[in-house]
Amino acid sequence: MYPRLFELGPITVYTYGVLLAAAYLLGLKLAMARAKARGLDANRVLDLGIYIIISALIGAKLLLLVTDFRAFTADPRELLTLARSGGVFYGGLILAVIVALVYISRVGLPLWTTCDVFAPGIALGHVVGRFGCLFAGCCYGKPTTLPWGITFTDTFAATNVGTPLGVPLHPTQLYEAGAELLILGALLLTERKGRAFAGRTFWLYMLLYAVSRFIIEFFRGDERGTVGMFSTSQFISIVLAPLAIVMLVYLSRAVAPDPKRARKAA
Repeated sequence: MYPRLFELGPITVYTYGVLLAAAYLLGLKLAMARAKARGLDANRVLDLGIYIIISALIGAKLLLLVTDFRAFTADPRELLTLARSGGVFYGGLILAVIVALVYISRVGLPLWTTCDVFAPGIALGHVVGRFGCLFAGCCYGKPTTLPWGITFTDTFAATNVGTPLGVPLHPTQLYEAGAELLILGALLLTERKGRAFAGRTFWLYMLLYAVSRFIIEFFRGDERGTVGMFSTSQFISIVLAPLAIVMLVYLSRAVAPDPKRARKAA
């Protein structure tokens, strides 16, 4: 764990912030390369990527505010943690998808082909981002006696995000990074196999991430809100997984649009 990368006088550069920036840039770089290969308008895809990054940052913090609303209202000073925290990934994903759908419809990009372009980039960015969580000590797991448990010792992390110190914990950050890496590989390896159709890569990502996140949540030990007997992220996963299956079946039966023809029509 190494929450602070380095300090220059009064300026502190945090490891999480550096890795989060790298995550967004790598994800966008992959999306741009995929967009070029599919003949999509590079400028519009770049603009879309920037909108996605901004909305993802805002959405993640908004969902954190909702899930920890009682803590924030009990002590308004806790609102400062919103500036230090990356937030809840699902919040960023949901708002980014909404903003992306609005932008795509406005500029006339082919909807599902464009979503397919970005899906692997989201997975890649999430891999890097979760390493940021590991260095920061956030999104930590429950205590464990397993040999791969991680023990955090930095008092700054305990003060900043409440990381338990001196106790072996499930490395849930690595669990999720590993899951996202497997999902990334699955998306890229299966993309051109079987019957390809627009939207398959995007909704397959949604399905695989929902399943993996639902399972990993059982090992999380940090406060992140609940909906009934499930954590907030588990509840969203329960809704998202069936939706992804329905969309995969529906789109597989639809005629996939030609992205080049759609681009010319725009």
